[in-house]
Amino acid sequence: MFALVSTEKIQLPPGSVVRLPATWQDYQSLCKQRGDGSIPRIKYYDGEVLLMSPLRVHGRDANLISDIVKALLDSDEREYDAFTPVTMTLPEESGIEPDYCFYIDKWQAVSGKKRIDWQNDPPPDLVIEIDVTSYSDVQDYLPYRVPEVWLYKNQQTLIYQLQGATYQLQTHSRYFPDFDLQSAIARCMHIAYNRNTSSAIRDLKQYLNNA
Repeated sequence: MFALVSTEKIQLPPGSVVRLPATWQDYQSLCKQRGDGSIPRIKYYDGEVLLMSPLRVHGRDANLISDIVKALLDSDEREYDAFTPVTMTLPEESGIEPDYCFYIDKWQAVSGKKRIDWQNDPPPDLVIEIDVTSYSDVQDYLPYRVPEVWLYKNQQTLIYQLQGATYQLQTHSRYFPDFDLQSAIARCMHIAYNRNTSSAIRDLKQYLNNA
């Protein structure tokens, strides 16, 4: 399969990334053409649009890491809300589609809302991005002021926190400051790829219950 992007059709082979000069109107047209689906992923920033057709491993890793976050929050009996897929937009400036986003400290601000106004409502507390095809860039979230972004890349979990006007790499998450997140995710990934994701989450929950 070859890549094709036109006003009539979008066709991308799995794992491919296409970068094109575009206006905000071009971005909106591509999103409208895609319809209610989530493939290809489309993002816009600074007069450029990127389209990406994710590999199967992309979705699996995203779901596993989001399940890890849910298990950690549930273990502490913390309330939260989570979304996927979701499109974050700031008209004429940015459009992006995180793999998963969590409202943890600010869940009440979006409770019950069917749509989020990204210009007025608070951003997610945590965004998860899986980077298999060099499509993801943590700096994409600067316009939204997302406090923390996890980037899973090359079998490593990179934790970025917003500090001033940029994102800085950290060793621990502000939402799980006393937990060795990188080791837990690495163990879950190992179990998931040698058995399945449900076994990985059961193992994590057992560890949390015994801790």
